[in-house]
Amino acid sequence: MIFSRKRAGDGRHARDVRAAEVLDSDDAGEAPTGLVRGPYDISEAPDGVQRLDLGSLHIPAVPEVEVRVQADPEGVIQQVVLVHGDSALQLGVFAAPRSEGIWDEVREEIRQSLFADGATAQEAEGEYGTELHARVRTPDGLTDLRFVGVDGPRWMVRGVFQGVAATNPAAAGLLAQCLDGLVVDRGHEAKPVREPLPLRLPREVAEQAGDDAAPAPAPREA
Repeated sequence: MIFSRKRAGDGRHARDVRAAEVLDSDDAGEAPTGLVRGPYDISEAPDGVQRLDLGSLHIPAVPEVEVRVQADPEGVIQQVVLVHGDSALQLGVFAAPRSEGIWDEVREEIRQSLFADGATAQEAEGEYGTELHARVRTPDGLTDLRFVGVDGPRWMVRGVFQGVAATNPAAAGLLAQCLDGLVVDRGHEAKPVREPLPLRLPREVAEQAGDDAAPAPAPREA
């Protein structure tokens, strides 16, 4: 995994359904404990996996996937993007209420915002539940985006696929593997609903804030 630094939204139900589908297809007939696929809450994350600790998000170390972040001089991360081949996955994590998920509402707000900007957007069912597929105009021309959301206990992960993985989910490959292995550390502090959860550079990287780029810290086993 390459770590480079540059200066500088019902997912929970869907997750349970995806886990159940894997369990139903288990020929052994014995259901393993815990969730089969993530994103995981830190309380239920599998042990023995190398992950890059960015605070609220712990990203699994997957070979050939580049982790790009934009951070301020204090090391507070503004954006996280995973890149593999011709595809990218932008990640965000937000506070949510204890009682229910927020992806349905967030997805509708994204759809309305896209329409207001003159972009086309439509919902579709995918392996993460209801997704939003959009085509937006950028300085480089028309770009396809695929928004996915997963609600967890008091948090929501939003992923935005770009490139080939936006139009062909089967091509997500290692990026989907990263999303499935993602771990969220929500913390115990009360936070407003939809507030982004804090993301920070690893200490050893933040200490080199004066550099244009910093090398990757060795992922640690959780």
